[in-house]
Amino acid sequence: MNLSDNRATRGLPRVALITCTELPELDPDDRLLAAALAQRGVVVEPRIWDDPTVDWAGYPLAVLRSPWDYPTRRAEFVAWAATVPGLANPADLVRWNTDKRYLRDLAAAGIPTVPTEWLAPDREWHPPETGEYVIKPAVGAGSLDAGRYDLADPEHRRLAVAHVERLRAAGRHTMVQPYLRAVETAGETALLFFAGPAGLAFSHGIRKGPMLDGPDHGVEGLSRPEQISPRVPAGAELAVAEQVLAVLPGGPGRPLYARVDLIPGPDGAPIVIEVELTEPSLFLAHGPGAAGRLADAILARLG
Repeated sequence: MNLSDNRATRGLPRVALITCTELPELDPDDRLLAAALAQRGVVVEPRIWDDPTVDWAGYPLAVLRSPWDYPTRRAEFVAWAATVPGLANPADLVRWNTDKRYLRDLAAAGIPTVPTEWLAPDREWHPPETGEYVIKPAVGAGSLDAGRYDLADPEHRRLAVAHVERLRAAGRHTMVQPYLRAVETAGETALLFFAGPAGLAFSHGIRKGPMLDGPDHGVEGLSRPEQISPRVPAGAELAVAEQVLAVLPGGPGRPLYARVDLIPGPDGAPIVIEVELTEPSLFLAHGPGAAGRLADAILARLG
């Protein structure tokens, strides 16, 4: 899928949509964006992030979309991002956002986040005797290498310890979080924001159903299957998301897009699960006009 292979496109603004080897023709959601950009006279070129033949300096704007194979090569990915002049979102945000230890920065700023025990690769884990917990790597995407464990169950307990040890052996930092049962009822709420004249503006919301039904036994592909439906976020959810955007490195005026994932905590108030600034699914198909809004944001960046 190369929309520039036509003499009629010469002289038109060009944008690279950045993907990975497994998705050379883009994720289906991003094809909606490509079509909206083409309708606006923008030449769209899917480009694989680690393709050494790409001249990144030749693009006035290169938009990170689905480079979902980076988690086990984060250092390489972050170093590559720093070489792309027109990268959206910028390389320093990529560095900050690709390690979920950014949640500690949000918590320090007074933003409600899911309680997390952080385990460095050289730290042994001594699990609680009971309780349901989620174990996942601090650098990850698509809920891969993530599992849910009931520590009162001896087999789950054994598998949980083995999961942490597997991540430690790979030199990866580990997150241990309480399993929040609200995901089974309310689900997660993802709020999508795109750049506008006054900074990031709310575009649309979705509901994501539960994805982890037990211990991690591995998943084929780049991500776990998702249960997605449109959702109108509550005022309290919008307020927490705005708090997050206000404390992003460099301020809320820099990102082209942002996604804030929330879930009700034990008291029902929304807490932050993740903030996605690097390669989030934007669920454009679930927001009427969303592809057009993002295309307009890109067109504005192109000048």
